[in-house]
Amino acid sequence: MPSQKDLFDVSGPTYLTFVNWNCPHHRRSVMASLVQGVYVLERDRQYNRQGFDARAPAWWRFFHFELRQALVDAADNSIFGAVYAFQPPLHLLDPTAAAGAPHLVVAFRGTITKKRSAKRDLELDLQLVRNGLERKSRFLAGMQAIRGAVAAAAGQLDRVWLAGHSLGAAIATLGAKALAREGAVVPTFLFNAPFVSAPVERIRDKRVRQGVRIANSFVTAGVAAVLQKGGGANNAAAFAALARWVPNVFVNPADPISAEYVGYFDHRKKMEAIGAGAVGRLATRNSVKDLLLGVGKGGGGREPLHLFPSAVLTVNRGPSPDFKTAHGIHQWWRPDLALECSAHYGS
Repeated sequence: MPSQKDLFDVSGPTYLTFVNWNCPHHRRSVMASLVQGVYVLERDRQYNRQGFDARAPAWWRFFHFELRQALVDAADNSIFGAVYAFQPPLHLLDPTAAAGAPHLVVAFRGTITKKRSAKRDLELDLQLVRNGLERKSRFLAGMQAIRGAVAAAAGQLDRVWLAGHSLGAAIATLGAKALAREGAVVPTFLFNAPFVSAPVERIRDKRVRQGVRIANSFVTAGVAAVLQKGGGANNAAAFAALARWVPNVFVNPADPISAEYVGYFDHRKKMEAIGAGAVGRLATRNSVKDLLLGVGKGGGGREPLHLFPSAVLTVNRGPSPDFKTAHGIHQWWRPDLALECSAHYGS
């Protein structure tokens, strides 16, 4: 049976009747809603909801966006992304509040476990773990849409925004990284982005958690030093080249898929504080799993998908009774969130 959560009037941020694009809370809520629009687009397709029965349009029309393109995965014909254009009525346009608005938004959904899309989505989840997502047709189609939006912006890169949730956040990450390596930095919103690692953040004892992270950093740095050999300088330079890209990363510590971003950024400061900054920096751009799989090995200059030097990290510290709540996109437009924000800049 179709979920009531697909109905904007039931579960959407209907309170947000005026959007101040200079407000980070408003930006977060609208970007999360546009990602939800992609989820509902695919569910509309699966339930054959068309015309007045379609539930997806309300998720973007409420904020004066129009759908320019639905992105379709050729492997299963599922809708995995969308390109939106901001089209506010002139009589509603506040020049000050709208000064920071995007012109185009490219948004990507995460995994849908319904019969008609589950197989393909779960296959891509597995490729994500193996760091093979960028070779798949879904990412290539998404990257084509991103490049098309950048070209349409005619140099106004700050007016092209990327957004994604879960698997979709991984696609947005890959796309934004590819642009950043070319010198093009675009605003990016990553909701519950996957961090493929042991769930150290779930360890309740802070001292034990820090001890595990410190030990892991020394192991990772040691493995990287051995396996990368002469390619380490190239990898460091490639990682540093991403520093100008500062994505907005939204995580929930109760979500085992994304929670490690909390420790990833905080731990870098800890390693500097104990005089092991060099070890920490080397560990920051590598993971043992990916090193052993050959990712970032031999000077190829490509770090694992989930690692990047800079971010504005927003952590939802509010209660999350279950995984579905902690990992869900719906949490990010709630007006009563207990948020903790911090900025981290690499070099």
